Amino acid sequence: MLAIFAAGSIALGAGTAGEAPRTETPGSAAPAGAALAAQAPAAKTCLSSGDGYLRAHLGGAIEAEIDWPNSGTVCAGEPKIDPAGVRLSFRRVSGARPNLLFLFGLTGVREGEPLHNAGANLTIIVQGTDRIYGTRGDSRCAVDSLTQRRLGGEHEYRVEARGFCTQPAHAVRGEGTVIVSRFDFAGIVNYEEKSP
Repeated sequence: MLAIFAAGSIALGAGTAGEAPRTETPGSAAPAGAALAAQAPAAKTCLSSGDGYLRAHLGGAIEAEIDWPNSGTVCAGEPKIDPAGVRLSFRRVSGARPNLLFLFGLTGVREGEPLHNAGANLTIIVQGTDRIYGTRGDSRCAVDSLTQRRLGGEHEYRVEARGFCTQPAHAVRGEGTVIVSRFDFAGIVNYEEKSP
């Protein structure tokens, strides 16, 4: 599970508000998106309990109404350190148009505890291209509410959250913005995983 987040450090490097994602060399954005897609788990469902999902409304450079059910959606999650919280990823196994990977970094989330009014860092990758959009910090999006339910593993939880963005995610390279006016999801976080 760690591989998906390690490969995505280019997009999630903006752990603190206002910090730009790390893009060390020209053209590095495209390989990062490809690596994230290639290293995602092979599972064909998000949650074994059958109730995972991602819903979101996107406007701007990407116009899309996302309504991904548990079946055919791959999700993963782990704790993050700076700032402390969790990060989760969602993508479709195949056939999604546009072919998007969503990465949410949520600040202040602790194992098993509910949360309200938390900051959210959002990165959207158009897989197979060099198009990456990021909020570059957790001040542009917020989580209204977040609940957790323990799953089979001792430190595995179903994390369900609802939120919105007040400002757009900007293109990491080039121009363009994507505004995510609302998002809802239920995914998995394994608190035994250690973030690098």
